[in-house]
Amino acid sequence: MRKLLVIISMLIFSSASYCQLTKDEKSKIAKNLESSLQILSKSVEGLSEAQLNYKPDTSKWSIKECVYHLALSETNIWGWMQGVMSAPANPDKKASVKATDEQVMAGVEDRSHKIKTSEPFEPKNAKWATKDEAMAFLKSERAKHISYMNATSDDFRNHIAEQGPMGPMDAYQIIILMSQHTIRHTKQIEEVKASAGYPAK
Repeated sequence: MRKLLVIISMLIFSSASYCQLTKDEKSKIAKNLESSLQILSKSVEGLSEAQLNYKPDTSKWSIKECVYHLALSETNIWGWMQGVMSAPANPDKKASVKATDEQVMAGVEDRSHKIKTSEPFEPKNAKWATKDEAMAFLKSERAKHISYMNATSDDFRNHIAEQGPMGPMDAYQIIILMSQHTIRHTKQIEEVKASAGYPAK
């Protein structure tokens, strides 16, 4: 009986260790979430209302709209991840995930491929009156998400989203997407700032 209990304990421990993120994975995603927000914050700091509201043309977003979009995305992408995590783990689907973490990072950040956002992510749905309000919300939510990722022992790798921008993705890759999405739209903000008609102040 004692031998059986030892075997069972070893199997449980082995399974838990396999399912948990490594220290490196947790550290990397927490750093990415923090650094991407810092890059965004620096990009929009001290801008005037004229600069925040300027559009290179009517088909493009202003800087303020980019910030609103990112604040909305923080909630929506995190909610997507939680929905994936609430479904039963399915290790059999791991083989369907073809993109590596590095490919997700590079692909989301790459602005040579334009993607029209879905309706819930549209800046028109923003509940904030100013850029500062939206940034305060984003920073508060991001702090919660970083804290969660630092402490979690959840099984991110065996929970698979069947539909993602790069095909099936595991839940950890959704968090990578959220971080790099911030970088993607910070690049968009810098494109607005570099356009010919952008106000000097």
